Amino acid sequence: MSNSSPLTVGSKLENRYEIVRELGQGGFGRTYLARDINRYQELCVLKEFAPQIKGGKELQKAEELFEREASVLYKLQHSQIPNFREFLRSHLNGKRSLFLVQDYIEGESYAQLLKQRCLSEAEVVELLRQILPVLEYIHSQGVVHRDISPENLMLRSADQMPVLIDFGGVKQAATTAVSKATGQPLVTLLGKEGYAPPEQIRQGKAFPSSDLYALAVTVLVLISGQQPKELYDNSKAVWCWRQHISLSPELGRILDKCLAYRASDRYQSAREVFQLLPTVNNPNPQPIANPNPQPVPASNPNISQIPTLNFVGRRGWKTNVTQVIANVGKTIVKLPGKKLFGVKFLVNSLKVGVVVVVGVGAWNFAQAELLKLPTKLSFPKLPNLPNSATLTKAEIDRQTEIMRRSKALGVRNFYPQVDRLFYAKYPQLKGRALTEKPEDAKYRQRWCDIAEDLLDKLEREKSI
Repeated sequence: MSNSSPLTVGSKLENRYEIVRELGQGGFGRTYLARDINRYQELCVLKEFAPQIKGGKELQKAEELFEREASVLYKLQHSQIPNFREFLRSHLNGKRSLFLVQDYIEGESYAQLLKQRCLSEAEVVELLRQILPVLEYIHSQGVVHRDISPENLMLRSADQMPVLIDFGGVKQAATTAVSKATGQPLVTLLGKEGYAPPEQIRQGKAFPSSDLYALAVTVLVLISGQQPKELYDNSKAVWCWRQHISLSPELGRILDKCLAYRASDRYQSAREVFQLLPTVNNPNPQPIANPNPQPVPASNPNISQIPTLNFVGRRGWKTNVTQVIANVGKTIVKLPGKKLFGVKFLVNSLKVGVVVVVGVGAWNFAQAELLKLPTKLSFPKLPNLPNSATLTKAEIDRQTEIMRRSKALGVRNFYPQVDRLFYAKYPQLKGRALTEKPEDAKYRQRWCDIAEDLLDKLEREKSI
């Protein structure tokens, strides 16, 4: 446990980070959830490094190693890795402490999800498809995670994508410094028992194939619900997972090679594994998280004559959720696959006709799509929107450019991803629709900031 006293709820670090609660503690310090006062109260994570080292020179060396490793992680830019925002030196109760500041990931770890149920083979194959490109990226940057396990894989609530957290390189830097300062070997701290491969546990060495080993163990744990020690025969020094679960020959062969004792006998890159993954159907037969709301049955018989379309702008902005709302003869109609910004279609399916209300900048495109509806439906002139004048040409141009870039990338569900990230960062909005009024201008700008950041990351990943 750290020698420093814990930060209390409501206290502020560097007059910027307000502590919300303590998330956990370990041998080198504590982890806190905090609000970044300088960034619109965004939630972030503070990871403290305060080892029990008495000597000044030893502590300085530990700090240097910690800061060096932090600088490596700071350079990583991937949508499935928390951004490392800042490295801080601070004093708490007269003692020096170092902090890493990183993005807060809203969601649950796969260890928590495993308490609900085991994953199917199809689901773990899908997980591999989503996480192996992340490993390929960090390995291309010369970084090995060193600590892959269900605890360090998060299912992000915002977009249901796996996120890789808690890189073990920082822990290695801390462990090395403490070991040198105290003269005590602490190699066994590098990686979780059962997940870390032999070379990492015994020699403190780690390669890209070391991460693949830990990922394979993670997959077996998620499928079987058993701990690694229950899947490994110590007397024979072999994995005996087939006594507990049955997998397809293709996936079995992949896992066996990832779990080879010698690093040189394993796959040498995440790309190799990705290319060999078997094709599976229906990868999510039992969603881990809560499923999307089911469509509301239409009570108006006339509604059944209107084709179901993907709705863009459920919250007044951009999303293509599947929910259809029918109430007192009114429904929200959806446009399939169209990822538009600021479009909201309200269709009044009365016998006298249909009234359509759309957001600024999207009418021409929306009109073309809506004209694909049955010809018996008529669309009157677009009504005047009293707040439409508050959107400047620059803002509309920015929205248009975001749409162009997302379409050029061919990203599935781009706008829903941005929506989820946006509302996760600004929970105070409680999911309310953004309007075109001046008071929402700052939030519209922040939504565009998030969209552009995501596009930047996706474009970098595509270029690798």
